[in-house]
Amino acid sequence: MMEIAYQPRIDSEIESLVERINPPRVCVDNDSDPQCTLVKVDSANKYGILLDMVQVLADLDLVISKSYISSDGEWFMDVFHVTDQLGNKLTDRSLILYIQQAICSSRTGGITKEMQSNLKREVQQRHVSTEHTAYEITGIDRPGLLSEISAVLSDIGCHVTAAVAWTHHERAAMVIYLEDGFNGGPIIGPVRKAQVKDHLLTVVEAHHRVGDESRVVVSVVEAKGAPVGWAHTERRLHELMYAEGDYENCFGCDCFSGDRCDALWRGRCERIHVAIEACNGYSMVTVKCRDRPKLLFDTVCALKELQFVVFHAVAGARGSTAEQEYFIRKKNGCTLETEGQRERLRHCLVAAISRRTSRGSKFEVRTNNKMGLLSDVTRVVRENGLSITRAEMSTQGDIAVGSFYVTDVNGGETESKAVEAVVRDLDVSAVKAVGMVSSRLSSSSDTVEQDKAKLSIGRLFWSKLERLSTSIRSL
Repeated sequence: MMEIAYQPRIDSEIESLVERINPPRVCVDNDSDPQCTLVKVDSANKYGILLDMVQVLADLDLVISKSYISSDGEWFMDVFHVTDQLGNKLTDRSLILYIQQAICSSRTGGITKEMQSNLKREVQQRHVSTEHTAYEITGIDRPGLLSEISAVLSDIGCHVTAAVAWTHHERAAMVIYLEDGFNGGPIIGPVRKAQVKDHLLTVVEAHHRVGDESRVVVSVVEAKGAPVGWAHTERRLHELMYAEGDYENCFGCDCFSGDRCDALWRGRCERIHVAIEACNGYSMVTVKCRDRPKLLFDTVCALKELQFVVFHAVAGARGSTAEQEYFIRKKNGCTLETEGQRERLRHCLVAAISRRTSRGSKFEVRTNNKMGLLSDVTRVVRENGLSITRAEMSTQGDIAVGSFYVTDVNGGETESKAVEAVVRDLDVSAVKAVGMVSSRLSSSSDTVEQDKAKLSIGRLFWSKLERLSTSIRSL
């Protein structure tokens, strides 16, 4: 018989009072570990708090090499082992202060412009700005789609201030921020917003086959008051891709166990390994795959999207292989009871991990901000017979920066001459070809000894939980 779990109803005002009495305490420790900075968080527990914490670190492009998480009950405790992209500890005082403030404020209304201005480095735009209108676009992917969309926006006088586009399993999802003309402010009028939406629908539906579905969703953040519709861009991309069902044909490695799949540990298995089993009243989810930046964010984001609560977790990397283990239940307190439920979660986790996996050759652009810039860049890519698999562009005042991953029109590797032609033809002040980027992105060194005993990451977690809890309580 299926187990039914009941949870007490908690008044939102009481929950808010608990947060005000016990705000998050964040300690940034550079002394305990010779190689990493430890970010220790001690806070009243709340649904979604883990993703909020990980999101702050991911937005700063920090590398999380290990994480220990415990949130069983009314208290949340976590320790993140982090470095910068070069593997160095965090020593910049403004960065440390920003992390402390951002983690605390993530529970009370978001990161303010004042906090960002005090940080002595550039933070990439990750949220819908109150100064722009955000359009969310999903549909069937095809070569040249982003180019066609950016061209029509330029033609109708819309200036793209930022854009992020992902493609996965023949689906495309984009979040594009617009101004009504160069420095013209947000698109406010309902007639004008409808006009832009109609043009976007025409482009997205232009080459669809009979029976294909597409949708254009307009998301607008009000310029005054509370952050209505305030959303994190990469969270939205995960949600949009999930809504499009890109996970349906996502299969991990048939041979999960690291002991059986020796290719994984030798760095040759490119597939994602996900196992789910019952464990002491929880569903235990184990993930093993190639390590890469923002892996923890993507997996936690998928669990949150599917309404799971992470009670305990530990994550780390051994060489180029990442290991994560989560002890979860549904938000209503139930565990995964059927194989169908477990299979759906496996597919969704594999999809969330593989969406961001970079395919193709990468080139970066840094130039003066101008009307129609995204249209110009994507047109040159299309004219050279290439297809964009992932793109990200943002503007900071008079400067625009972007990164683009391209393949040939069939999704295969690009010839170096084609990428060189794109770099040569772009009429911008600075463009750099980074080269071929495979799915084997790693944020950790491959020099870790591979012949050590393969201990369960869960057993390691339980053995250290008591010591962890004591150390965090002493902050």
